[in-house]
Amino acid sequence: MEIFIKLSQFLLSLSLLIILHELGHFIPAKLFKTRVEKFYLFFDVKYSLLKKKIGETEYGIGWLPLGGYVKISGMIDESMDKEQMALPSQPWEFRSKPAWQRLIIMLGGVTVNFILAFIIYIGMAFYYGEQYIANSEVKDGVWITNPVIEKIGIKTGDKIVAIDGKPVQKFNEITEKILMGKEITVNRAGIEETIKLPVDFIDKLMDGGKISIVSLRLPFIVTDLTEDSPNKSTLKAKDIITSFNGRSIKYADEVIASLDTLKGQTVPAIVKRDNVEVPVNITVNDSIKLGIKYAAALPYSNIKKLGLYKISSENYSFAESIPVGIQEGKDQLIGYGKQLKMIFNPNTGAYKGVGGFAAIYNIFPNTWSWEVFWGITALLSIMLGVMNLLPIPALDGGHVMFLLYEIVSGKKPSDKFLENAQMVGFVLLITLLLFANGNDIYKAVIGK
Repeated sequence: MEIFIKLSQFLLSLSLLIILHELGHFIPAKLFKTRVEKFYLFFDVKYSLLKKKIGETEYGIGWLPLGGYVKISGMIDESMDKEQMALPSQPWEFRSKPAWQRLIIMLGGVTVNFILAFIIYIGMAFYYGEQYIANSEVKDGVWITNPVIEKIGIKTGDKIVAIDGKPVQKFNEITEKILMGKEITVNRAGIEETIKLPVDFIDKLMDGGKISIVSLRLPFIVTDLTEDSPNKSTLKAKDIITSFNGRSIKYADEVIASLDTLKGQTVPAIVKRDNVEVPVNITVNDSIKLGIKYAAALPYSNIKKLGLYKISSENYSFAESIPVGIQEGKDQLIGYGKQLKMIFNPNTGAYKGVGGFAAIYNIFPNTWSWEVFWGITALLSIMLGVMNLLPIPALDGGHVMFLLYEIVSGKKPSDKFLENAQMVGFVLLITLLLFANGNDIYKAVIGK
C-alpha cells in the first residue's frame, strides 16, 4: 500500500507538470494559427496506450513515462521529421511564423512551469500558513550525528547563528543554507567561531553515506527495541530516559556519548512512562549497545505536545499570501540555480548527487499528504523550468538560443544546421539521462 501511495503521488505530480508544460507550447501555437499534430503525455514509442484525434491534433498517452511532447508542424524537434521539412513551407507551419511568435511558443512551457510554482506557493501560504521553530528557541544548540559534520568542526551543542554572514532566523532553513554555503558561524559556550566549509563538502557528505546535517536536540525517547535487545523486558516504547547512570538526562545525545565507556555494564536509570518516573536498569551490550531504537526526529505536533520547543505559526490572508508565496518561489529558484552551479563545478563533487527518476520518486513520502505533495510539485516545476532553459539543442533553451540569434542577426540558421544541432543535443540529453539514472542504480547497489 505504501508503494502504491508513493507511486501515485509520483505519477500524478509528473503528469500534471508534463501536461501543463506542453500546454504552455500548445496554447500560443494555436493562438498563432500553428498546426499541432500531436499532444502526448509520456512517449508513444512504436505505440500508445490511448489516443484520440480531435480536429487536426491527436491527443494520447504513451507507454514510456520519461516526459511528454507536442509535435508542431514544420518544426525541427525530437521527431526529426525530415520528410516534412523537405517539402515547401506552409502558412500553418512553425517555420513560416515570425521569429517573435516562434520565440513565444518555445518559451511557453517554461513560463507555465514558473507561474505554476509561484501559484502553488501562494496557495500553500494561504491554505496551510507556516509553522517553524525560530532559531533563537534552540537554546542548547544542535544535535550532530554525522561524522563528516563533526570533522569540519561543528559539535553537538553548538548554536548555529549565521551562514555566510547572514543570521539564521528559522531552524528548518539551516540544512539547505549549509549545503549552499561557504562558512558557518557558531556560538560555542558563549564564544563565536567561524568555520569554513571545504569546497568538496558535498562530496564528503555523500562519501560518508549520511545526508543529515544538523538535528534538533531531543530527549531519549524509546520508539522500539530490537529482538535481541538486553533491555526488552525493562523498557517500553514511548519511555523517555530522564536519568542515566546517576546523571540527569535532558537530551538523547547525552546518553549516546556515555555508551562507549559503559560497554558490558548494567547501569541504573529513570524513565518517564505515562508521566510517571520509573526506575529501571539498562544493560549496555558490547555489540548492539542498548538494542534500542530512539527518536531522531519528531513531527511538530509531538514537539508541541511534549513542550520541547516553541512552535511559531503564521497564518496569512489571501492578500498577504501573495508576497509570501512569491518570495518562497524566488528563494527556491535562486537555491536551485546555486545547486546547478555546484553540480557543474567538478571540485564540489555535487555531480555525484545527481539523480534520475528513482531519486524523484524517492522524495515522495509513503503516506499521502497534500501539503508535501504540492510542495514537491512546486519545486519540481521550478527544476523542470530551469532545466528546459539550459541552452542545449533539443531542449526549449536550445531553440530559444537559436531564435534569439535569428532575431539579433536577422539570419535564420539553416535546416541542416538545426537538424545536426538537434542530434547533438539529443545525444547529450541521453548521456545526461543515463548518468543521472546510473547514479540512482549505483546508490541503490551500494546502499547509499
